[in-house]
Amino acid sequence: MSVVGLVVIGRNEGERLKQCLRAARAGGASHLVYVDSNSTDGSADWARSFGADVVDLDMTRAFTAARARNAGARRLLEVAPQTQFIQFVDGDCELQPGWIAAGAAALESRPKVAAVCGRLRERHPDASIYNRLCDMEWDIPLGEIDTCGGVAMIRRQAFEQVGGFCETMIAGEEPDMCFRMRKAGWVILRIDAEMGLHDAAITRFGQWWKRQIRNGHAYAEGHFRNSAPPEHFWRRNVLSNFFWAAFFPFLPLLYLKLLVRYRNELLARFIALTKIPQAIGQLKFYWTHWRGGHTGLIEYK
Repeated sequence: MSVVGLVVIGRNEGERLKQCLRAARAGGASHLVYVDSNSTDGSADWARSFGADVVDLDMTRAFTAARARNAGARRLLEVAPQTQFIQFVDGDCELQPGWIAAGAAALESRPKVAAVCGRLRERHPDASIYNRLCDMEWDIPLGEIDTCGGVAMIRRQAFEQVGGFCETMIAGEEPDMCFRMRKAGWVILRIDAEMGLHDAAITRFGQWWKRQIRNGHAYAEGHFRNSAPPEHFWRRNVLSNFFWAAFFPFLPLLYLKLLVRYRNELLARFIALTKIPQAIGQLKFYWTHWRGGHTGLIEYK
């Protein structure tokens, strides 16, 4: 049986963190590391009392989720050097029973798989249309895929080979790392297994809008960093967002096209609408980069 260690990152997650750590412990992870980003709700103390190895992230440096995940992985491999697979989890998520075993089995059976993910579901999909959209977004196809999200099981060998997550990226660090893994000959896999519950907690249009600005920033930075062939994921999205934002009066045509493709009115409407905030996020990245600066976190919660 392979050794699976778990890295949780969070800040002021409260009860959600407790659910996250309890599920992780019940799932069979051999060692548990929690990386706290300056919580004020006692999260770090509770995690220590629960038996987690806690890393208090140095907040004098610019924070990114990528930096927190890398710090957690480093601590995990220091205290549990026998770890073969690293399960990354956000503090607002709860792993499903049986996931750790299913993910480890997939990595064991296919030595060229660098990362594996399963079905991530929104905990409260009926709380808002935005939560429902997140649940749809996470229902990605089975089999070999281009990228996984921040909740995934990663093969240690592949993680170390590519140097982990890019710590300067404020968003989109997961597809960036997956691209480097695939470029090195690895495979990213989505299996038919329940992986976890996620609490998006997006209840207002303004939150959704800021999340899409953040996504656009991630597309632009990903394209800037990884524009070499054969990767077209970022370029395709960047060009599409700029095109439809520039010709926004024609967005109803895009909506009709998406409606035919997905046969879901809600999904088609919001995918079409994302073009505008995502284009704004892209412009934000290029403008900041041109001026020699660095964009701070774009938080939507």
